[in-house]
Amino acid sequence: MLPLSHIRVLDLTIARAGPTAVRLLADWGADVIKVEPPGGQSVTGSRHGPDEQNLHRNKRSLTIDLKHSDGHAVFLELAAQVDVVVENFKADVKHRLGVDYDTLKAVNPGLIYASISGFGQDGPYAERGGVDQIVQGMSGLMSITGEPGSGPMRVGIAVSDTSAGMFLGQGILLALLHRERTGEGQWVHTSLLEAMMSKLDFQGARYTMTGEVPGQQGNDHPYQTPMGVFPASDGMINLAASNRRLWERFCLALDATELAEHPDYQTSRERRERKAALKEDISKLTSQYTVAELVEKLNAKGVPCGPINTVKQGFDDAQVRHLGMVKPAPHEELGDLSLVRSPINLSRFPHAEAFKRAAPDPGCDSDVVLAEFGITVERIEALKTAGAI
Repeated sequence: MLPLSHIRVLDLTIARAGPTAVRLLADWGADVIKVEPPGGQSVTGSRHGPDEQNLHRNKRSLTIDLKHSDGHAVFLELAAQVDVVVENFKADVKHRLGVDYDTLKAVNPGLIYASISGFGQDGPYAERGGVDQIVQGMSGLMSITGEPGSGPMRVGIAVSDTSAGMFLGQGILLALLHRERTGEGQWVHTSLLEAMMSKLDFQGARYTMTGEVPGQQGNDHPYQTPMGVFPASDGMINLAASNRRLWERFCLALDATELAEHPDYQTSRERRERKAALKEDISKLTSQYTVAELVEKLNAKGVPCGPINTVKQGFDDAQVRHLGMVKPAPHEELGDLSLVRSPINLSRFPHAEAFKRAAPDPGCDSDVVLAEFGITVERIEALKTAGAI
């Protein structure tokens, strides 16, 4: 048993943001039933590809044609018996399909109904479709990413999708806690744009509090120095020695007496004001050592320092291996697939050695799932004949 083993979820989501939210529930034991149209196609690649498998592991699949009257009727029967429904349709689509919150609340007042959209459920952009790259640009994120003067740069992952999914997952858990206390269901929703504005964090607060518009800083921290990327003799490193204590330890670790005594670098303010010259002097020093030497010497003195890895090197890292971030997920056709586990650790629920299952093929669990909800074999066959499932 896992913390969410008592929770049953109907998953109407596609793409990435919605499935990211549902994955949180599935990974921690919820019975997640992915509801998809018969013959539908994925928007994130092959169903047997790494993206789909990583997004949809630990789920079962049920195909229902929500546009078919019989299919819609069956969906309402299922919705009356579950705890959570998650969707990421554009705002008007769920109403056209008859799977909006008010419709489902009528058959299940305790339902937690969760939605992700591109820009919010109402407002001037509510009808627009939203994708990660568009929101990265609109939020201002691309204007503060990349080297100064290089033009806007996207982040290397779908950060607004995954952020919105994480926030919606948190919202679902909050709503479930509220329902435990009151019995009341509710509508939980967020959007890619809301998530990304929140994720601007201190860069956003610099503007909202002071009117300062942040710009690109490349690999340097906006105002803590030295903190950024520096050369080694055989690669590059990240290091952070921005306060007095860390600066002194940095100089001690690399026997940098000249830097430590340099009259221009005696205070944090002086180091910040002479950032370009300081970076050049530090680079001359660090380039005399290998990456491994710098990582060892600096961390031994308590100065944060790390290599700049490829994705392969990241997963091959000794600490990542120790943490067990990759686990097998059994698939009937593909065998055991190596997927990335949830980063959450609960002392009462240690991570299992393997995922329960890889992502399901469309409709592979339809008969079993419908039977569990009380649909008879005869009616299941009739629904198939009618093209409703």
